[in-house]
Amino acid sequence: MRMSRRQATIGALSLVAGSSLSSIARAEFGDILRDFGEGIDDFAVAQDAYIYGYPLVTMEYTRRVITNVASPVGNRAPMGQFIKSRQYPDDSFRDVTAPNADTLYTTAFIDVGQEPWVLSIPDMKDRYFLFPMLDGWTDVFQTPGKRTTGTGAQTYAITGPSWTGALPPGVKEYKSPTSLVWLLGRIYCTGTPEDYAAVHAAQDQCKLVPLSSYGKSYTPPAGKVDPSIDMKTAVREQVNGLDAIAYFTLLAQLMKTNPPAAADAPELAKFARIGLVAGKDFDSDKLRNADFAKRVPQVAFDRIMLQFKVNKEVKDINGWGYTTKTGLYGTDYFMRAFVTAIGLGANRPQDAVYPSSQKDSEGKAYDGANKYVLHFAKGQMPPARGFWSVTMYDSSYFFVANPINRYSISARQNLKSNPDGSVELYIQKESPGADKESNWLPAPSGKFQLMMRLYWPNENSPSIINGTWKPPAVKKLATVVRR
Repeated sequence: MRMSRRQATIGALSLVAGSSLSSIARAEFGDILRDFGEGIDDFAVAQDAYIYGYPLVTMEYTRRVITNVASPVGNRAPMGQFIKSRQYPDDSFRDVTAPNADTLYTTAFIDVGQEPWVLSIPDMKDRYFLFPMLDGWTDVFQTPGKRTTGTGAQTYAITGPSWTGALPPGVKEYKSPTSLVWLLGRIYCTGTPEDYAAVHAAQDQCKLVPLSSYGKSYTPPAGKVDPSIDMKTAVREQVNGLDAIAYFTLLAQLMKTNPPAAADAPELAKFARIGLVAGKDFDSDKLRNADFAKRVPQVAFDRIMLQFKVNKEVKDINGWGYTTKTGLYGTDYFMRAFVTAIGLGANRPQDAVYPSSQKDSEGKAYDGANKYVLHFAKGQMPPARGFWSVTMYDSSYFFVANPINRYSISARQNLKSNPDGSVELYIQKESPGADKESNWLPAPSGKFQLMMRLYWPNENSPSIINGTWKPPAVKKLATVVRR
């Protein structure tokens, strides 16, 4: 029997109200059902619209914060100019959730609505790199890099949805579905002074210019600084702090230059009921119940975060949750919003898979008061042709301060093996001792979570993509049987 929208909404709200992820009290859940009555259908549509638009709104807020400077400085640069990260981000970094400490970012936001932009990448000399291109909805529409295009010098013109024209010889066209594009380049670096210098040289040879200036001398204009933009609060907090009216008003504006995909038409047809129509201003008069403005965002975001538990495309193996459905989302709007919330900028699975863990082998949440070990049997290290790592995050997916400034652990730490060839990672607040410190991933005093990265994962067995390799469980040290 097919459920009505009302039945489906009440069921979803019940799940949210009873979930540990939700901040909505059971009493408030009862208030929603009582107060909205038949209006619960509008409430449901508003939630769906919020979830649908979450990636685009988050991308816009990210763009605002990252580009709100007059010239490149630190982790920010004006539109059309590269941010060249010269070292790994630290625990003060709050611009993007779940940052990595394995590659040096070489990134830029561009607007291809008026004219194309030309990206030139130098010869990377067999170094692993990846320059994914994200549209405004967070889909990765192209992935130049070592896996796909090799490491030789290469040049691309990134064109807008409606652009037509001729390109110079040797310039390949990559068409973006939206005007907003985020170039999220990553170049692998071991972190030594010598390798930092080599990567810096490669970064400095990356060029980005509008098509009209290609082949000419080009000096980018100074960026315009908007003092009204909040440069301190994390982007996710800013987005989640918008009430429904402000959120949908912005979403409607963004959809004018970042058109929804054709496959979204059935979903968009529903949103007209609450005044949200692609290509038009938001009609707030149709959002009849003003109480939506304070209740829709929280309930919808709780449902987004609930995907870690209920989305069938999210695997839960040995305490690690992950999906191989990132980068290209189709009409899975929940997955798209979920990945935006916990790891904006995620790659396609062929380029990276990101197992995330919030609980140990006993199903208990991680706590820095305990000591843990992650044991890899001989020959069972994460199978990746690019690199792998395990990163420590706090409960909001940001780095945590620690005495050795180590935010992730990988093969570049020269990990020590056990006599039987296995490798153990020690996850704890205090050092496990000088003889084991190479294998130590420092933890905070309170709650934390882990993320594993497998860049360019094996396509053939063993492979996390086809399920022939699985991440092992993290065990509390007291439960580990020593060999």
